[in-house]
Amino acid sequence: MQTTLAREITLKGAGVHAAVDATVTLKPALANTGIVFVRSFADQAPRKATVSRTSVQATDLATVLGDRSGALVSTVEHLLAAFHGLAIDNALVEIDGPEVPILDGSAAQFVAAIDAAGVTEVRGRRKYLKVLKPVRVENGASFGELLPYDAGFRLEVEIEFAHDAIGRQRFAATMSPAVFRRELAGARTFGFLKDVERLRAAGYARGAALENTVCLDEAGVMNEGGLRFTDEFVRHKALDAVGDLALSGLPLLARYRSFRGGHKLNYQVVDALFSDRSAYAVVEAPARPVRDTVGADMGVSAPVPVFAPEV
Repeated sequence: MQTTLAREITLKGAGVHAAVDATVTLKPALANTGIVFVRSFADQAPRKATVSRTSVQATDLATVLGDRSGALVSTVEHLLAAFHGLAIDNALVEIDGPEVPILDGSAAQFVAAIDAAGVTEVRGRRKYLKVLKPVRVENGASFGELLPYDAGFRLEVEIEFAHDAIGRQRFAATMSPAVFRRELAGARTFGFLKDVERLRAAGYARGAALENTVCLDEAGVMNEGGLRFTDEFVRHKALDAVGDLALSGLPLLARYRSFRGGHKLNYQVVDALFSDRSAYAVVEAPARPVRDTVGADMGVSAPVPVFAPEV
């Protein structure tokens, strides 16, 4: 069955790029709502953006959603990763600022808040986006591809940086809420000290600090306490991929592989998938009784084909 939050949740904090404070309230939603952002303003009516590939306004250093009037909310990827990673299908996200709070730089605080609130099933069968044939995007030495995979959503992410603390790292796992909580949720965003002045001059990273970003100088990791995982860098890239691929609007039945990827490449793969109507179909999980699943590990049910989406 589809899921939503058992009760509403409120979190507050500043954005990593704009450094503007925002309050985010996550609310339960009915079946087939999807994830919908509702941006409030002091001088105009609220505006909405449903999470989909058509709502994407930008993917430079963060994923930005909006509508025909322009951008609404930036840096949505960690929150989307928490929703997608915990198998939450429907929620309203009310936000009063231009950027989702960075919190500690990972998805851990979103996950903790969602787990505390609980997750409940709603009366609607979960739909999945099933990849039927390979879809690949290449940007120079980087590539991302979606491949058929019937056993759920498998993630295989590889990165390469010319820094001794990173080098070449790879993360691979078939996702479930338990795997996401344990392996990815706590991995923090990262950056390089040498890039800070340039990024801030361009309007980025103005809220970045050692409390929310793993920072590297020439000698290595600058953060007191070091890393949460020995390969935290690739795990964060994998976390970002989970959030960016949620732009498909439905949980995936697919294998995703990327090398030296980022927000832009992840989005381009989603866009390429929807550009080929023969590459995908929507499948629906069999019906079963509605039950509360507070803190439960909700796996993927065996799907049956129903139709191809109009997107």
